[in-house]
Amino acid sequence: MPLRVTFLGTAGAIPTTERNPSGIFVAREGEELLFDAGEGTQRQMMRFGTGFSISKLFVTHLHGDHVLGIPGLLQTMDFNDREAPLTIYTPRGTRGQLEGLANAVGNRPSFPVEIREVDGGDVAYRADEYEVRAFATDHDARSVGYALVEDDRKGRFDRERAEELGVPVGPKFSRLHAGESVELEDGTVVESDQVVGDPRPGRAVVYTGDTRPTAATIEVAAEPDLLIHDATFAADRADRAAETAHSTARQAAEIGNRAGAKRLALTHLSSRYAGDVDDHLAEARGVFENAFVPEDGQKVDVPFPDASD
Repeated sequence: MPLRVTFLGTAGAIPTTERNPSGIFVAREGEELLFDAGEGTQRQMMRFGTGFSISKLFVTHLHGDHVLGIPGLLQTMDFNDREAPLTIYTPRGTRGQLEGLANAVGNRPSFPVEIREVDGGDVAYRADEYEVRAFATDHDARSVGYALVEDDRKGRFDRERAEELGVPVGPKFSRLHAGESVELEDGTVVESDQVVGDPRPGRAVVYTGDTRPTAATIEVAAEPDLLIHDATFAADRADRAAETAHSTARQAAEIGNRAGAKRLALTHLSSRYAGDVDDHLAEARGVFENAFVPEDGQKVDVPFPDASD
């Protein structure tokens, strides 16, 4: 079951020729989600081949570099005769502003657009096998981050053990794997836990948007497979990061360590660093070895924690 993250935009407030404003595209088993939509997001979606079939858009906050792509994206969807509804999630108290932005050019989309407000601690969206949780962030605007957290998966089915116990190949295997007990022809009852291992963890991707370091980022998901964290500045601008409610690369790495993350993506890089990310990488990897600075268009596949077993 694939889970892929495409970095559509990794720049800070001011884009560069190499980096677009914020946008994170997530595809999971046929469902497509978008987190933030800075200016030019629709072109990035075309450029990197994601398409426009998103069902949900999660907005971290209403600064321009995270939302100015929304009017154009909605208009393009409309021009493409979209009929499917789109749900947009936004921090509590910002719905009116977002509605105004969505209709900024005076043309209301012909397809249904629903805007829902969320607070930190809310489950913004619940699907069959995962949920998207909102968590509190610390920025100079009403803001939240989001964590896509999959449910635990069934334990592995021990076919050899089942056959040893006399379970015939067929429907009883499925029932046992589903957690039911089965009765054999001789009246013996085989319980599910005799042939099914412990539940296996799903995957988790955490996206902070813009924020100072927060405990909520650590607590929202246990040992996330990918943490996408604000790293607007290097340590030489730590005072500026605190003043503007952002994080440094080192601070992001410290959060990654405390969260038990497996990988750390440093995003929202200030234009002052242009194409030079050496300081960001050196600082982060001094604390968290598996840190990287994604390029626009970079795709990252997120494997299951036990994929190598």
